[in-house]
Amino acid sequence: MNENAIYKEVAHALEILELTLPVTSEALERAKRVQLYNWEPARYANLTNNPKQYMTNYKKAEDMTKKIEAAYALLCAVLVPDENEGSGQG
Repeated sequence: MNENAIYKEVAHALEILELTLPVTSEALERAKRVQLYNWEPARYANLTNNPKQYMTNYKKAEDMTKKIEAAYALLCAVLVPDENEGSGQG
């Protein structure tokens, strides 16, 4: 993967989690929790009596949950420094 593609992926992950640089591990964890709460598929259970609309919203929420988890994993790997690094362990 080239460097430009990595920057685009990171920018997209920041957009999904509604974050801006610089990112701390606390801010990243909080953004993940907030977005997962907002997109929890079970929250769509009683919003409509229309099964087709419910399933559409449910699938969108499931898809967003996967994107949020992927964005979090990417940003953890790329932006948040390893807290064990430099501790003399290893």
